[in-house]
Amino acid sequence: MSTERKLRAGLIGLGAMGRNHARVLSNLAGVELVAVVDPMGDSTGTLRVPVVPTVAELIALGIDYAVIACPTALHEEVGLELAANGICALIEKPLAPSIEGARRLVDAFEKAGLVAGVGHIERYNPALQNLRSRLEAGDLGEVFQVVTRRQGPFPHRIADVGVVMDLATHDIDLTSWVTGQSYVSVSAHTVFRSGRPHEDMVAAVGQLSDGSMVNHLVNWLSPLKERSTVITGEKGCFVADTLTADLTFYANGAITTEWEALRSFRGVAEGDMIRFAIPKREPLLVEHERFRDAVEGKPSDIVTLRQGLRTVEVASAVLQSAKTRSTVALPENM
Repeated sequence: MSTERKLRAGLIGLGAMGRNHARVLSNLAGVELVAVVDPMGDSTGTLRVPVVPTVAELIALGIDYAVIACPTALHEEVGLELAANGICALIEKPLAPSIEGARRLVDAFEKAGLVAGVGHIERYNPALQNLRSRLEAGDLGEVFQVVTRRQGPFPHRIADVGVVMDLATHDIDLTSWVTGQSYVSVSAHTVFRSGRPHEDMVAAVGQLSDGSMVNHLVNWLSPLKERSTVITGEKGCFVADTLTADLTFYANGAITTEWEALRSFRGVAEGDMIRFAIPKREPLLVEHERFRDAVEGKPSDIVTLRQGLRTVEVASAVLQSAKTRSTVALPENM
């Protein structure tokens, strides 16, 4: 039997996402979930670990790292407390509700020399991981456009941020990560339809550093739940459905049609369609495995705080664009 010491982990926040983190941490190899922080306690009574009311009490139990899954408005306060006590942290996205708060978190963890990451879970979606590998291999050739659609009913658990910081940050991060490019400009429009102080729908257009175009449609107002990423390039287009983790490729055709009217209507010639068979592991589990490895000092591709900061910067530019009704430029390396 192995006598290797397990990492001692804590969890802060028992909302919908927090309970998913608790489930994964409770069964994660090489990790022991020591306790959970939530002032409201465990309303279901299903947790097998203590639930304490404060972060200080969790720290006193002795932990190696913590997962921050409390409301976004509290990320900075909690993160700074962990950094000051020498504890590594996996912080749910977005890193912070403001650029200034995100920068303070980056500075605190970097100065302390601690491992810290952001929970941009879409990076671990099997369809997007496979898509990124295929783009790197040149299967699409030059990328022309990235289009994402992320819509569904309003999640009543979200109260402190709007749809841009809560949902659009998924698409901003995955677009940069999948393409390997950074945003250089954004233009956006938001609407407020649910009576809340924050926006519940956004349509954004942007440009990446290689000149490719991006379009994001995100809302909390649709009964249809959709998570789609479509990347079009010189050889065809990839369609990733991140709800089902399916990836499909539609190739530009090499065979022309003799039907003149149909050829004129369809434009680019249609080619083969391929739906790839890919292994499908739970993204949240993979995210936790990668972060555990990073804390142990092993090579691991976690989402760094600086990458999380960049996503907050782009999301803030989206909100600024909508407010000022103007295109906002972003330096390639902020």
